[in-house]
Amino acid sequence: MGRGKKLVHFDLKKDYDEDEVAGLILGRSGTLRAPVLRVGKKLIVGFNEEALGEVLK
Repeated sequence: MGRGKKLVHFDLKKDYDEDEVAGLILGRSGTLRAPVLRVGKKLIVGFNEEALGEVLK
């Protein structure tokens, strides 16, 4: 997940803080941040050139 230049990775098969994930992927209005891209089992939220380049190879 991209947030500015920082990438945050979550393994949703393991323990994670649901509120933390929701805080990162939802905007102020409660909708998903844009862009949102699902590639296979990966979900990319927000724009991060490095992350997008990796999944779109």
